[in-house]
Amino acid sequence: MEDVVVGPLDLAARVDEALAVQALAFGLTDDEIGVRRHVVLRHTANRGVRALGATNEQGRLVGFVYGMPNNRIYWWSTVVQPYLRAAGLDGWLDDSFVITELHVHPAYQQRGIGRELITRITDEATEPRSILSAIDVESPARRLYRSLGYRDLARRVLFPSAPSPYAVMGAELPLRR
Repeated sequence: MEDVVVGPLDLAARVDEALAVQALAFGLTDDEIGVRRHVVLRHTANRGVRALGATNEQGRLVGFVYGMPNNRIYWWSTVVQPYLRAAGLDGWLDDSFVITELHVHPAYQQRGIGRELITRITDEATEPRSILSAIDVESPARRLYRSLGYRDLARRVLFPSAPSPYAVMGAELPLRR
C-alpha cells in the first residue's frame, strides 16, 4: 500500500478508468463494459452513493469501491429478495449499506488495497450492516469478505444474464479488523 493512496472518488468523472480496472479484474467484454457504464452512471445519481478510489504514484486508478444504502426497489434487491426470503433473512435488505462494486487491478491485488477500500467505505456508513454479492466460488474475494465478518446469507443466486451463480453475504458494521 506504500505507493497507493485511497481517497474519495468522483465515480461519474472517472467511470471509464473504473470500468477498465473492473474489466481486468473481472474479465469483462467490451459489450459488458458498455452495459455496466450505463449502470454505474445511473447509480451515481442514487441517494447516499459513495465511492473511494485507490491511485498509484502516477495518479492512475488501480482499485475502487462504491456502494449505497439499500433500497428494496433497486434491481439488485428485487433479484436477491426471494433467495433471502427463502432463508428467512430478507430483513437484511433493510438498513444495510450495499457494496455495489469492489475491484482491484490484478497487478495490485494481494496488497491490502481491497481490504482498505471496503473497510473505509463501510466505516462511513450510517447503516448497522453491509451486504454484497460475490461469485459463488471459493476465491480470494470471498476469503477477504469472510475475514471481515461477512457470512453467506444466500447461495446459488442467479442474476439474469450472469454466467455463474452468486452468493449474497452480509456483515454487521463496523467490519472486523
